[in-house]
Amino acid sequence: MAAMGRSSRAGRSTDKGRTAAEPQSAATGPGGRTHAQGPLTRPVDSGLAELRPDRDRPAAWSLLIDGAPQSMVDLADPTHLGFEYQRRLGHLIDLVAPPGRPLTVLHLGGGALTLARYVAATRPRSRQQVAEIDTALTEFVRAELPLDRGWQIKVRGSDARSVLERTPEGTVDLVITDVFSAARVPAHCTTVEFTTLAARALAPGGWYAVNIADGSALPFARSQIATLGAVFPELCLVADPAVLRGKRFGNLILAAAHTPFPLAELSRKVATDAALGRVEHGRALADFAAGAAPATDATAAPSPTPPSTVFL
Repeated sequence: MAAMGRSSRAGRSTDKGRTAAEPQSAATGPGGRTHAQGPLTRPVDSGLAELRPDRDRPAAWSLLIDGAPQSMVDLADPTHLGFEYQRRLGHLIDLVAPPGRPLTVLHLGGGALTLARYVAATRPRSRQQVAEIDTALTEFVRAELPLDRGWQIKVRGSDARSVLERTPEGTVDLVITDVFSAARVPAHCTTVEFTTLAARALAPGGWYAVNIADGSALPFARSQIATLGAVFPELCLVADPAVLRGKRFGNLILAAAHTPFPLAELSRKVATDAALGRVEHGRALADFAAGAAPATDATAAPSPTPPSTVFL
């Protein structure tokens, strides 16, 4: 859920605003929180959550946890994805099936439910389940940034891996893992065993997508490529070229499947983004990860701690 480095203007905003402490009934109208009510902070299980109004979009809000940007939601336009990592995941959502076809999606990590909103808006009648261990955060988000009542989105207040373990075999078109704790991916969600559970949940033709963060020599990213490659025959990666060169710490999107990806279409979509992005696959991706060992339950470690300047 963490958006590292450059993302959207909302993610970089330094407008602290005021802290609101009004009761929920006063804070929320039928369409959700309005900019006139100002920013809002509230303690949740994972830290201090803040909803910060976007300067450019009159119904959009950024969610931050302990100052780290997590998600952006535009209540007037759920198809708007303000962070670059979410746009790249959105491209995968667009391409996993023909346009408009309903999907069954499992989101591991919820945040402000931005991607679940996107699926519901772009693929009506989709059935979605979200695993978000921070139940206080979910209550906060649903109160201030409510979901459309017609959307089939079920949020479970459980650990991502425990939800994945209980997911019936072959029932999901897309599994999206976007799990961060204190801006790090927890170790137990990074392993071959975890990836095998995701593969088991996928229906024929389904895809597995993962948001991670790394920098410098990218040892964590290389290990994650090896981890997914130990389970799936088809892999691709989408990231900022500066991140891939180790010039800055940032998000990387990995995707895995048992059938080939529409790489030309994915590359075209990535090229339309305002933020620079590159799609790696095949031999180039194998060479990038050469020598990295897959992570297992016995050897895994969390993703690296972001540099102190990454959210400035």
